Amino acid sequence: MSSEHRADFTRPEILSILPGLLLAMLLGALDQTIVATAMPTIGRELGDVEQLPWVVTAYLLASVAVTPLYGKLADIHGRRIVMLSAIAIFVAGSVACALSTSVPVLALARGIQGAGGGGLISLAQTIIADIVSPRERGRYQVHIASVFAAASLAGPPLGGLMADHIHWSAIFWINIPLGAIALFFTSERLRNLPKVARPHKLDVAGALLLVLATTPFLLALSWGGVKYPWFSPIVLSLFAAAILFTLGFVWRTRTADEPLIPASVLGNQVVKTATIAAGLAMGVFIGLSIVMPVYLEGVIGLTASMSGLALIPLMIGTVIGATTAGRSMARLTNYKRLPMAGMAVALIACAVIAWRPRGLPFPVLECVLLVVTIGLGTVLPTATVSIQNAVARHELGAATGASNFFRQIGSALVAAVFGAIVFGSSGVAQEVARSEHAALDPAAIEALAQAFRHVYIGACILIVIAMAFFAAMEMRPLRSGAEPPAESSH
Repeated sequence: MSSEHRADFTRPEILSILPGLLLAMLLGALDQTIVATAMPTIGRELGDVEQLPWVVTAYLLASVAVTPLYGKLADIHGRRIVMLSAIAIFVAGSVACALSTSVPVLALARGIQGAGGGGLISLAQTIIADIVSPRERGRYQVHIASVFAAASLAGPPLGGLMADHIHWSAIFWINIPLGAIALFFTSERLRNLPKVARPHKLDVAGALLLVLATTPFLLALSWGGVKYPWFSPIVLSLFAAAILFTLGFVWRTRTADEPLIPASVLGNQVVKTATIAAGLAMGVFIGLSIVMPVYLEGVIGLTASMSGLALIPLMIGTVIGATTAGRSMARLTNYKRLPMAGMAVALIACAVIAWRPRGLPFPVLECVLLVVTIGLGTVLPTATVSIQNAVARHELGAATGASNFFRQIGSALVAAVFGAIVFGSSGVAQEVARSEHAALDPAAIEALAQAFRHVYIGACILIVIAMAFFAAMEMRPLRSGAEPPAESSH
């Protein structure tokens, strides 16, 4: 077999390709965390605080909407050219962001940046699936998990440091050298990727319908309870538009000759169950990451900087869980056992905080948070590898892109629900969010603690549902090489 069509790569070859992929993933992951702490500075210097949320929303809308599109394009044109295009678009958007002179222009540039960033993570996962067999793929999970941990831990302080001591545009300029290095590594090293001989065509109408369905849905989740009441005409209209275009996308998927997300992928039992389970688990993690600073500052009484440090166990736990689960997949025949056990432990840990939202000693709370995310972290690599193991090679891009898309949608939905519980229950959470030194009386602290009791009860419910879907997922033998997807082992 020629080098252009190889399916098996040696470990040195894999390790030569991996740095470029990890750097591309870091670009996409870091840009979701580094901007947040620089937002107040950006608003002050550009003289526009009112429209500042669009800087975050524009990136979110663009990156989520294009994720399935990148997967399909990678199946049509090959991974290398699509990955290089995604990096180039991301870097071009970063330059536009750095040169922006107003918030509306910055928001538009962030949309361009998101149009590139939306493909970086799913394309990297697809390429890893091309060069590493499902049985061995978990061994490399420590590298992937470390990228997200580094982005979560380094992003916020790095963004604040650059905004305060250099200039807010530095958080975008830094993407230029990083992007150049990623282009250098990926351009040459990806030439030996296996070519997919099966012809494809892009479903433009389906892609448009998906974007039109995703945009109002994410806008409704972003604006609901923050800019407008949840039951305001604007938010309800956005949800109605999302439902209408979703129905149009479903119709298009059923009638198109080759839909954006193939029916064989959407109808695959493993893809469906694993995507829902991982989406719920990731949603709980993202949702807790967003609202926990309010808990740590309002209920526990930490400063903003201390609460950032207190969140480290929440971030590190996913790395430990993902690495453990990934490495175990090559050794365990029943590779679902560890994630099921992990979710069970996470469920118990969430129940502990729901039982005692106040009164847990701080070291105990930190240990419980660590246990929660270790348990949730075991789900993500197992679900990703299971999905990629269950589809044909020519559908890897579409399956990986689709699973990441629905996972992001689920995360956004869960985060919105958790945010509505915390910020909609009383005005206490808003007071904590507005001021680092908000003085809360005992009654206000108790009200906030009760709101977080409901958050953790909700987390318990979602984990139980995720466990049910993961238990229902067919466990198919992991392929060792370029074999066709395995059938159910049941």
